[in-house]
Amino acid sequence: MDIALLLESILPKARIRARQIDVVSYASDAGFYYLRPKAVVQPVSVEEIKQLFAFSHQHKVPLTFRTAGTSLSGQSITDGILVDLSQYWNKVQVEQEGAQVRVQPGVIGAIVNAHLRPYKRKIGPDPASINSAMMGGILSNNASGMCCGVSKNSYHTTRYISFVLPNGQCYTTEKQIDYLRFSEECPELYLTLQRLKQQIRNNPELHYLIRHKYKTKNTVGYSVNAFIDYEHPLDIMAHLLIGAEGTLGFIAEAVLQTVPDYPAKSTALLYFPDIYAACQAIVPLTESGAEAVELMDRASLRSIEHMEGVPAVIKTLPETAAALLVEFQANTPEEVQEKILNFMALAPELALLEQPVFTTDPIEQALLWKVRKGMFPAVGAVRASGSTVLLEDIAVPVAQLGDAILDLQELFRKHEYHNAIIFGHAKDGNIHFVVTQAFDTPAEVTRYDRFLKEVVKLVVKKYQGALKAEHGTGRNMAPFVETEWGPEVYRIMKTLKQVVDPENLLNPGVIINHDQNAHIRNLKDLPKVEEEVDRCMECGFCEHKCPSRNLTLTPRQRIVVRRELLNLQRKGKRKEHKELLKQYQYDGLDTCAVDGLCATACPVDINTGDLIKRLRRENHSEMANQVALMVAKNFKPVAASVKFGLQAGAGVNKLLGANTLSRLTEEVKDMIPSFPLWTKQLAPAPGIAKSMANATTPVAEAAVVYFPTCISRTMGAAEPGKKNIIDTFKSVSDKVGLKFTIPENVQGACCGQIFSSKGYSQAYAYTANETIEKVWQWTDKGRLPLVLDITSCTQTLQNCRPVLTAENKAKFDAIRIIDSIDYIADFILPQATVQRKKANVVLHPVCSLQKMGLEARFVGIARQLAEEVTVPMHAGCCGMAGDRGFLVPELTASATAPEAAEVKQREYDGYYSSGKTCEMAMTEAVGRNYESIVYLLDECL
Repeated sequence: MDIALLLESILPKARIRARQIDVVSYASDAGFYYLRPKAVVQPVSVEEIKQLFAFSHQHKVPLTFRTAGTSLSGQSITDGILVDLSQYWNKVQVEQEGAQVRVQPGVIGAIVNAHLRPYKRKIGPDPASINSAMMGGILSNNASGMCCGVSKNSYHTTRYISFVLPNGQCYTTEKQIDYLRFSEECPELYLTLQRLKQQIRNNPELHYLIRHKYKTKNTVGYSVNAFIDYEHPLDIMAHLLIGAEGTLGFIAEAVLQTVPDYPAKSTALLYFPDIYAACQAIVPLTESGAEAVELMDRASLRSIEHMEGVPAVIKTLPETAAALLVEFQANTPEEVQEKILNFMALAPELALLEQPVFTTDPIEQALLWKVRKGMFPAVGAVRASGSTVLLEDIAVPVAQLGDAILDLQELFRKHEYHNAIIFGHAKDGNIHFVVTQAFDTPAEVTRYDRFLKEVVKLVVKKYQGALKAEHGTGRNMAPFVETEWGPEVYRIMKTLKQVVDPENLLNPGVIINHDQNAHIRNLKDLPKVEEEVDRCMECGFCEHKCPSRNLTLTPRQRIVVRRELLNLQRKGKRKEHKELLKQYQYDGLDTCAVDGLCATACPVDINTGDLIKRLRRENHSEMANQVALMVAKNFKPVAASVKFGLQAGAGVNKLLGANTLSRLTEEVKDMIPSFPLWTKQLAPAPGIAKSMANATTPVAEAAVVYFPTCISRTMGAAEPGKKNIIDTFKSVSDKVGLKFTIPENVQGACCGQIFSSKGYSQAYAYTANETIEKVWQWTDKGRLPLVLDITSCTQTLQNCRPVLTAENKAKFDAIRIIDSIDYIADFILPQATVQRKKANVVLHPVCSLQKMGLEARFVGIARQLAEEVTVPMHAGCCGMAGDRGFLVPELTASATAPEAAEVKQREYDGYYSSGKTCEMAMTEAVGRNYESIVYLLDECL
């Protein structure tokens, strides 16, 4: 049965992904289980969801919904049809002045909070993965997190839910008519819910058990507290969907009540001699009003002590030490300080290793939280190649937390998990523990099985705790739901699943699973592949940063496919390997922007762009490398020929019509896919030589050396009549009496980015060394700073040291290379008088600004020159990647779509960035002229 072909009866082919590379890349989520789907589909409406349910029943094919795939317990994998909601279900609508927010499942939690920020509100759930996790998973896993406790989790903050049941019926708790419809159209389900509610009501012990277990965090099984909390079966059903992990229905939309996002925060890391002493501080901190109390044992601290900016004291802590990350929040700094003082009055009674130091600096606070949120993936990065990361979360009464942790540590020793770590939400008695191991032998599988069963016994029998506090039951704890809840509640859960999904086709095996060994089935294989790949444990934190995420593959998926290629090679499956490798060329290599933004979101700094560059390098023939080297050695005439080509193209368009070359290159590209497209943004730069001659000044009088990049020397302003960037640089410098020099031999110089991004290592090394030798002379042996006018070129030159000769490394170390943003902030604005401000401007921070840590400076400059400055919440890599937008224009179109849609919602007085090709991409996407922020400066001084 060809599932993909059959699916074409209900979905267009473009939204059915069933090639080998599609099913391989979607087979993994963040958990440690692996199932390969038969097809991946991307519906866009509730009507299509209904048709998918009907299709599932007709063909007896399981259906599983997935949003971000950051779930850790195997909830979003399937060997049936995987329904990907990450692309088209991203509605966010703030209502009642921020008191509530309407969301669809495919919107990222952090984006929802960004919409709520102007109202000083946020959603209640705050999982560590909120920058990547989407609302579908946040609701379906009943996510909580670090500050929300029990009362502000998904279950308690969801006001209305619109959902589709497996029988195709759609309801919402927002409309009264649906309460009547539900009773009439689903009589069996309606009556079953009534009967189960009455069964619980009639049994005081059962009623007490349910009420008691939800006083602490608990996501094991279904949210049976809905039978106690709600009267009408529709309300009960709707809230059973929260935490149901996509096994009872599809949540199409939800309205959440928001909670205050306190503007005043103060954060500290508190250090203790041991974990038991740290636990003794939990109650005093909670009573003092701490919003967050995050526990970290010594092993977890060791996993992140290498991170840049981490407090140096962490490396010196004793082997038994532990820490608490504490944050106080309130409406005013005074209220926060009062809470801190209340705690400090109790601090002398605690066994603190150091006096607490609280910070209100947002940058320092962000670092502390990055440390905490990065612990799980950080352990994954340092694990042995071929081993898997397993993360479980449990909850026990706070008063017994210290004892429970000591017992857990004893189990680690018993089962030889020597690198295990413990961290978690101490205020809620909720801790996570991480272990790593391979599943490559029966003995290893048995070891894990024995360990997990002892954990279950410890948590349930000794501490009457919850086996899953917030990550959902998943495949890992499905065999133990009855162990925790007892036979009567488990029968209620099974009855519920049976009446809603009688054929067990909706995400089967999750929550209700009769296989007592389900936790050791379908385990993920992580073979040793290559350095970049081996560190990745597929958490998915990187995906929202990737410009190709809605077109081909994400960084995680590029790595997943690399692993599968090795597996196929080892198994001798040559045909499958050849096919997958062929598909990887476009999906994996050609459409990667190699921008490296994935590394900024990756807790272990994996730059998938570097991996792709290396693979491109390995794909080049010796002839291709020699041609690239020849271009590098003859860069001046090559650049001149490109400039001539741009002038000739402009002449053709002027003679035959503005879109002539665009149409012609589109026709050629249809026949030769690698042929670059002409765009109206490709404007030549007339009079550049004259501009450089007019702008330069003797080295002895110059404050800086200005290196106009090859793009600036070749391409002019897209808007007719605008000054070129060199004249604009001169204009702003003249206004503050600053002089610079432009080297005479700059025409043949390049930063090397064009060769680096394409993987031409010899050409890149040659260019970098050649340029640094020139810069050494230009800057009077490092006496003067060197400024570049395109941020990506600045970053490339700043990071070229590894390919330099020993002699040039010494020169490089003595040279100061700065970007135009630094030039404006440090040289121009301190001496400038801003005579006028624009009313409102919008910015596009290029990738390099983010990687260089200059984004805040960029925004700060704009705020001195405009009354209102907007950085779109969807701002990200434009996908241009130098020339990638000309060669693979669909990448740029896909990458810019979310940001462009946001920008188009209103008009601005100016559109600014700091990279020519990125400005071209955004101009094309938005239909408004983006230009360097130097132009804004020129207008305002």
